Amino acid sequence: MSLRALRRAVALVFTLSVCVARFWLGRLRGPYTLERRALWLQRSARLLMFSMGIEWRVEGNRPNHGLIVANHLSYLDVVILSAATPCFFVAKAEIDGWPFFGKAARSGGTIFLDRGSRSSAAIVVREISRRLPLPVPILFFPEGTTTDGSRMLRFRSRLFDPATQVAAPITAASIRYVLSDGTPESELCWYGDATFLPHLWKVLGCAGFHTEVRFGEPRIYPDRRTAADATQREVEAMRNSAPALAQ
Repeated sequence: MSLRALRRAVALVFTLSVCVARFWLGRLRGPYTLERRALWLQRSARLLMFSMGIEWRVEGNRPNHGLIVANHLSYLDVVILSAATPCFFVAKAEIDGWPFFGKAARSGGTIFLDRGSRSSAAIVVREISRRLPLPVPILFFPEGTTTDGSRMLRFRSRLFDPATQVAAPITAASIRYVLSDGTPESELCWYGDATFLPHLWKVLGCAGFHTEVRFGEPRIYPDRRTAADATQREVEAMRNSAPALAQ
């Protein structure tokens, strides 16, 4: 058993308890608006990053409205991107049933999508449209699932619709994991049939690990397919030009 992983696991459980307590104490200041929920999620994510021993850095200007679209490597992406900027996530409906994490996601203003349901997609599109005017961006992963980072899946275009219809800005973001000992990024990606707890234990036991988030420039696109293809190329370019790849 890794003592490092054990120490971080204890710190993680304690931090999760603190985050829950802070949420309920925050109710004493009045009802939670969507903006307050996004800020609570960001502060909680930063505490979680510290407890897990994950260092992070951000390049580019953090968008404050519109859509953000990013590549998807793991459940860690949500924590990392939440720490980087306040935002609302669009997540698969299964997460809503996860112990603690489902409740935390809902408390943070996450929009849940049943990927096998057309009616669910329509509801999500309407909810994105409703939130676009808010001073908090909406973030989703157009690949639709996680990968090992070796290649990106083609971006699905449906959820781009609300932004392209009203000429709202769309910002591409790339995320990558860098291990100090040169271990491939794929070792920390959560994909395929990997199970959650063993993967989390591996992450907690990792000696040197940091993440890099890069934001592109917000752009307006004429239609959803153009937006999906253009942001995919931009995310790929940001990942390929990252300094870590040249090491």
